[in-house]
Formats: sequence, C-alpha cells, structure tokens
Amino acid sequence: MRGLLKWIGRIVLVLVLAAVAVGLWKREEITRLLAVNSLFSEEKIITNFSNMDAAFLSVPVPRGDGPVSALPEGPAADLPPQVAPWIADHAVTALVVLKDGALVHESYHLGTGPEDRRISWSVAKSYLSALIGQLLADGTIASIDDPVTQYAPALVGGAYDGASVRHVLNMASGVVFDEDYLDPQSDINRMGRVLALGGEMDGFAADLSETFAAPGAQWQYVSIDTHVLSMVVRGATGRSIADLLSDRIVRPMGLEAEPYYLTDGVGTAFVLGGLNLIARDYARFGQMYLQNGRWNGQQIVPADWVAASTVPSAPTAPGAIGYGYQWWIPADAPEGEFMARGVYGQYIYINRARGVVIASNAAHRGFRADGASARNIAVFRAIANGI
Repeated sequence: MRGLLKWIGRIVLVLVLAAVAVGLWKREEITRLLAVNSLFSEEKIITNFSNMDAAFLSVPVPRGDGPVSALPEGPAADLPPQVAPWIADHAVTALVVLKDGALVHESYHLGTGPEDRRISWSVAKSYLSALIGQLLADGTIASIDDPVTQYAPALVGGAYDGASVRHVLNMASGVVFDEDYLDPQSDINRMGRVLALGGEMDGFAADLSETFAAPGAQWQYVSIDTHVLSMVVRGATGRSIADLLSDRIVRPMGLEAEPYYLTDGVGTAFVLGGLNLIARDYARFGQMYLQNGRWNGQQIVPADWVAASTVPSAPTAPGAIGYGYQWWIPADAPEGEFMARGVYGQYIYINRARGVVIASNAAHRGFRADGASARNIAVFRAIANGI
C-alpha cells in the first residue's frame, strides 16, 4: 500500500510539473486569452480600452520625428444641456470637438486622460478605406470592381471567391459571419481567440466557406470583410498596413502621438478594430475628411474618394442607416454628415455644413440597447447646431 501511494505521489508530481511547464511555455497565450475573456467586464473595461497593448500583441505605426500639426484653439464652446447626462449614461471617456478646424472643447472622464491611446474598434475601418482610396489614385489597385482574389489569391475557393473589392468595401460580400459580441461561440469572438492565441487572421478569413447571398445583393455588417480588404492592400503593395498608414497618413498629418495596431501572431494588423490613437488624433483625421481629404495644404486622401466613400452606396434596407465604403451615413443625414463608428461608443462624427468634427470614445456596455445609437447621433447634432 505504501508503495502504491508513493507511486501515485510520483505520478501526481509529474503531472503538476508538466502542467507548470505548459503554463510557463504558453504563459503569454494564456494571459491574452484571459484578457479576451475579461475584456469587457464592468470592472476592467475602462482600463482595458486605454491599455490594449498590455494584453495583446501590437505593432507601432511610426509617426517619425516630424513636428506635430497643431490644432488651433478656438473660444470654449458652451455645450447643450443634454451632453452632461449623455456622458454619464454612456460611459464616455473622451470628447473632443472641433469647430472650423479649431479645438473648442476637450474633456476626459472616468479616470482617463488626454494621453491615453484609446482602442478605435470599428472606427479603424474608415482608416483602411482612406488607404484604399490612395492606392486607387496611384494605380496600385486598378479598380474596386476587381475581384478580391486578384490581390489575395489565398481566398480562391473560399467564401470570398467571386466578391469584388467594391462588394467588400460596402459590407455586401454575402459571407456568413456571426457578429454577436455577446455570444462566446460567435465568429467575432472565435476570431478574437485566434488573435489572443497568436493565430493567423489571413487563414481565418480564407477558411470561411459559407455565403448567404450573392456578392453585392444584400448588405450585412461583417467585420471580417475589412480584414479581407487588408489582404487586398497587402497583396497589392507587398507592405504591411502599419507601414502604409505611417507613410501615407500618420507622418504626413503630423499626428500628436504614435498610434499602434493590435496584431495577430505573425504581426498582421487587426485592421477591423485594432487601431489605437489619442482622442485629439481621431479628431484630426475627421477634420481632414471634413476638408475633403486635405490637411495643412496637402491632399492626403483624394477628394473624389472622400466624396464617394462617405455617401450611402451599399444595398442597405430602405429607411435604415446608410453605409458607404467603410463609413456610416445616418438615414436622415443632410449633405456632408457622416461618421466612423465602433462598438462600445467610439465615434468620429463629421458635419461639413456646420464645420464641426466630434471625436468621442466610450466604454458603454449598453451600446446595443434600443435607442443608444440614435441618442449618440442626436447629441452630436445638438453640439454641431449649438456651437
């Protein structure tokens, strides 16, 4: 009996040591997986959204050593009375307002500050759209009616075979992809685990095989479409998205703080939601779009692309919010009103007629509640009309 217990004790010791060894070997992957599982928890979400590089792989988007493009300061704006309760109810962490290119309001909340580089979530999609407009202008991408497989041959034979760049820009690929953030087994959360465990996003996209409609026939918001656009861009240029964004947008615009992308295990940027910037730099990007792609006298994004990408061209349902080329357009938008939008309350709102840009960040766990998005837009319009 004593010998048996001794043998069992040795087996248990070996198993414990093996578990410890695996834990040490996979410590980074386990840490990232735990971070994914608690990313949106009530007690951690605010800190997480300002420190995403602490839990995930990331790559800088170099701003270089050029001068910062200053935001002139205008007279402080008197914001309408509904703004304060909206900030409290929607867990807003940053609010930056520009009027005619001048900074007229800047505030930070819930313990955050101006130097926090905040996660963009799907606001990042609009940055990739800007790159595509530039590549079309210089002929690197010949046409948005080219098939995505022309630039990303890994997609041949999968769900994206037959879709054009235009279809994917419009979120009309027809590819089956479950975007439910609240379902642990949804495609978006499975993709998050691929990211956390150091997998490859390209392989995840190439492995998708189901479609629900022919390309271009029906609009459905499918975040993996944006990753496919990054495969097109990387295939056309042979360069990383981080390098391209640095050379074509970040450096020319003289952003204030160096952005970074979250990446997968091989360093591929998480373009559909992994860009992190300070709030003032989100506002700078919005101001450049308000100015038809110009910044400090330089045409950063072609004006015709700005115009084409920020009007509703996707086959959305009648009366519903419109969608362009990775930009949102409210259903009742006047000319020149459009926005970049991300989950949990991230926005760049542009109102060209009023000369107003609003960048807001939030950690709003109730962002999917009925009326939450409409209230955001109503507050932005109230600010634009009141200053």
